[in-house]
Amino acid sequence: MEHALILSLLLFVFTFVCLLLHHFISKRAQETVAANRKSEKPPLPPGTTGWPLIGETLDYFSKVLHGCPEKFVSERRDKYSSKVFRTSIIGQPMAILGGAEGNKLLFSNESKLVQVWWPSSIDKIFPKSHNKTNHEDFIDVRKMLSASLKVDALQKFVGTTDMVMKQHLQTDWDRNEVKVSLVVKGYTLALACRLFLSVCDPREVQKLAKPIEDISKGILSVAVNFPGTAFSRAVKASKAMRKEVEVMIKQRKTDLSEKRETPTQDVLSQMLLSTDENGRFSNEVDIASYLVGLLHGGYGTVNAALTFVMKYLAEHPDVYDEVLRESGGLYATPESELDFILFKSPHVTGVVYFHFLRVMDKQTDLVNAPNPLHN
Repeated sequence: MEHALILSLLLFVFTFVCLLLHHFISKRAQETVAANRKSEKPPLPPGTTGWPLIGETLDYFSKVLHGCPEKFVSERRDKYSSKVFRTSIIGQPMAILGGAEGNKLLFSNESKLVQVWWPSSIDKIFPKSHNKTNHEDFIDVRKMLSASLKVDALQKFVGTTDMVMKQHLQTDWDRNEVKVSLVVKGYTLALACRLFLSVCDPREVQKLAKPIEDISKGILSVAVNFPGTAFSRAVKASKAMRKEVEVMIKQRKTDLSEKRETPTQDVLSQMLLSTDENGRFSNEVDIASYLVGLLHGGYGTVNAALTFVMKYLAEHPDVYDEVLRESGGLYATPESELDFILFKSPHVTGVVYFHFLRVMDKQTDLVNAPNPLHN
């Protein structure tokens, strides 16, 4: 009886130890598998990063200079038989996603699968006083601009946009032939200065024209800060612009404290009055950097869109006549002002504009764009 009890006890202890060892061994095995899975790199899309440091930058810019940047994408898409391929441009490894599927993936997965990212060279052109990532910075600026981007705020911008356009039609477009790209640049810069900074003086706007052009040319160049390079000129231009904007910021803070300005007047006032999650205001250096970045962002992209729309209209006289007829009907007299209700009413103009933007997004060779009124 005593031996049977001892054997039972030993069997119980042995079974318990075996189960305990099995538990620890299984847990360890699971942790090892999980660690291995984490350490395994996901498969990269086909492609190559090209030469050290410069990657495939030379090939890309060569095609841009020859007016056929779409070949950079189409050649690799055909070579790898894939809409997604990897490359390296201006020293940054990247993947290029083509087609509607690529756009859908990016725009429907922001802050999920993808996040806003800019090359580190951007931090040298638009330096900040903090160490936040570009993604975090993007979120902060979006919060600052939330009040300016509401529908009621945008309604107020329609009249200003119309007024600036009329001034430019009188000064820069009143001739038989114009170079659209150049006059559009003047218009968009004047409009951005008016909406962001309330700068109305053409001389003040002109002081910012050369620096903003240097920034546009150097912002996506190879980040070599050597005298004479496009990147070096962009860094110097940004520094000069930030100094100009900092002077405006100091004056605006004085005006706001003395209640000379309406808080919701422009983007500058919104940024000065907005606070972060801790109730702290942004400093002047960061606001100046944000504003210069916004001026650049509202300058280059709008220029391209408006220039290509004008190009399309010139290539399709029938569409141009329809847009002109509809636009002329918005104003009771040439002196009438455009308001938000009238701004929303054009049908043909909206169809044409969005169609051209869609075509411009799909293909860079825009010569054979279809007629939007026939689709």
